[in-house]
Amino acid sequence: MSQATTTDTQLGFTSLDEETAVDSLAVKGDVPGWLTGALVRVTPAKLEVGERRLAHWFDGIAMLNRFGFADGRVSYKNRFIDSVAYRDSKEGEWRHGGFATDPCRSIFKRVQSVFSPDFTDNPNVNMARLGERYIAMTETPLPIQIDPETLDTVGRLEYADKLKAHVTTAHPHHDRERGELVNYHAHFSRMSKYVLYGMSGDSSARRVIAELPVKEPSYMHSFGMSERYLILAEHPLRVNPLKMVVSGKPFIENYEWRPGEPAVFHVVDHETGALRGIYETDAFFCFHHVNAFERAGGDELVIDLIAYDDPSIIDALYLDAGGARGPLPSNELRRYVVDLQGGGVRREVLADNVELPRIDYARCNTRPYRYAYCTGFGDGWMDRLVKVDVSDGSRSEWSQRDCYPGEPVFVRRPGTDDEDAGVVLSVVLDTAAGRSFLLVLDAGSFEEVARAEAPHHIPFGFHGQFVRA
Repeated sequence: MSQATTTDTQLGFTSLDEETAVDSLAVKGDVPGWLTGALVRVTPAKLEVGERRLAHWFDGIAMLNRFGFADGRVSYKNRFIDSVAYRDSKEGEWRHGGFATDPCRSIFKRVQSVFSPDFTDNPNVNMARLGERYIAMTETPLPIQIDPETLDTVGRLEYADKLKAHVTTAHPHHDRERGELVNYHAHFSRMSKYVLYGMSGDSSARRVIAELPVKEPSYMHSFGMSERYLILAEHPLRVNPLKMVVSGKPFIENYEWRPGEPAVFHVVDHETGALRGIYETDAFFCFHHVNAFERAGGDELVIDLIAYDDPSIIDALYLDAGGARGPLPSNELRRYVVDLQGGGVRREVLADNVELPRIDYARCNTRPYRYAYCTGFGDGWMDRLVKVDVSDGSRSEWSQRDCYPGEPVFVRRPGTDDEDAGVVLSVVLDTAAGRSFLLVLDAGSFEEVARAEAPHHIPFGFHGQFVRA
């Protein structure tokens, strides 16, 4: 059993080395009988390598956590992903670059690292379904295939194409009509480019949708997709790739914030790959898109995302012995409305101080929607769950003292039509108890219906998916 006893948010940044499996967890309340399948999440669970504390939350070694549901019972297991980064960490080595932790290589080795697509394979951000396969991902284009039932590592997904990429997102979209996973990557060179691509579920070859040349690429953690368009929200956090290779700095510290420059929406026609237009607005920074859709007969493009005034959120997530540096800067769930004909961009605020947004992706992604489920925060770490009605800005909240919830994942109840008919699942760290639990909320009322106690603390994590049985 875990021996961690820290009773504040430091516990969420305390490594978990234990791997275990429990057939039936203790449950308080009643887990709906219709809920069958598993919530599988990716967690940066190992935050030290040898004697070295990793510099940033985003560099933690990836672990899978699985909560399984059947007949009102909840099982649990966790397992590290068997990546090269994980195997190196067991030997006390940090051999490859990370988000903000430098491997301390020579300049020659650093040049090789930056311009090679394999400088790290630590898939600690998210997972996605690709046909009948499941992949764990980070922001380098090296997804690792995993078994969501056993949590076995199947192996690295080898692309059946010759596209070269250096940075990508761990937030792909699913294209219902084409049966494709859609994503973007950046290729660094003297003249860099953004590449939007699709990959069908039964293939490992990426189909190029569009290529956009760029001199100094922006750091983009996610992107938007409506029924007709793909949207790159390019904020002015930029890098000169040629300077990057000799800077001696970790990856993200090569990017420069330029607040005097605009943020730019690149809108690409998904069918033809043609650039529909470039639309400018005031500078902002974003990790997560929420949704995008067209309205007004297709003349307006609505883009909902979590916006910060600047990228200070990155600095807040650096680690020291006590946890994240903090505090979390304020933000807005912001709606941008792009006039595709006239070129204007206007914005409105839908909510404030929320993160890790989720919606009912199966039905609402790329379409008008009403509800977003998020974590929320006040003066400290994320300490509540928030349901936002984007039609009027009203919100419902769940919170409990000494409890810090993770990303809320919506699961629709079969055979229902209401957008919030189902449950919201979140892994919550209870620092007073020194362990985590799986929380089940009724998505409509946003009231607790059940919780299942995990056998140990689970470090703060990012994203995951519900895998139906």
